[in-house]
Amino acid sequence: MTDRCELSIVVPTYNERERLEELVASVSAVFSAHGIDGEVVIVDDNSPDGTGEIADALTARYPVQVVHRAGKQGLGSAVIAGFARARGSVLGVMDADLSHPPSVLPGLFAALRSLDVDVVVGSRYIPGGASKNWPVLRLAMSRFACVLARPLTPVRDATSGLFVVKREAIEGVQISAAGFKICLELLMRSRIASVAEIPYVFADRAAGESKMTTREALGYFVQLRDLYLLNVRHRKRRARYQQLSEADVAILVQQRQRQM
Repeated sequence: MTDRCELSIVVPTYNERERLEELVASVSAVFSAHGIDGEVVIVDDNSPDGTGEIADALTARYPVQVVHRAGKQGLGSAVIAGFARARGSVLGVMDADLSHPPSVLPGLFAALRSLDVDVVVGSRYIPGGASKNWPVLRLAMSRFACVLARPLTPVRDATSGLFVVKREAIEGVQISAAGFKICLELLMRSRIASVAEIPYVFADRAAGESKMTTREALGYFVQLRDLYLLNVRHRKRRARYQQLSEADVAILVQQRQRQM
């Protein structure tokens, strides 16, 4: 691999062996089909199910790097560790269980490049976005979590785990230990000054167990408290915001394809 690439997608893992190879193959196919010079950076927190070993084996066939950590240290710090290893000028995050469809990546990348914004967030909560196969209570909790973050950021899906961001916008950022929702954490603690949101359909995991626990939910309230206090102390300027439709995204992807 060369020293740099266009796009690095960080995938934090803990007991994700069931679908990891399928995810990596799908992301790699999307890179190839859309002419994206990209890589996948898997950050494994010493999964007891052998996820780390599977990730290592994938490096022989796909553009993959693997970061092994000593134990389960948290999602936010896993993403930051992945960013530190990544080669891309654009950094992204997605889940390992295919709840975030790899087909969304060209739209995220094209929007970031064409609109010249600092970050593009994949959103379940703008027109065209949705969540499939989620229990009603889980969906209500997710929407409520986003509403609680609304005074901090114009982003409708601030708890999204699917986004791409320019490296220079988050270089050197220090996240809180309570920063489970890494997108919201970066929006508030970094130099991000402009953001776009594009719709996608979230599909609940078909294999493995959800990582959302009562402890994680309570941790979100601690994170919110810290970020509200940060906002009061520093009065961070709200990011310039725009919201795209599915049609808008399709046009941007086509334009990028023609420019290649």
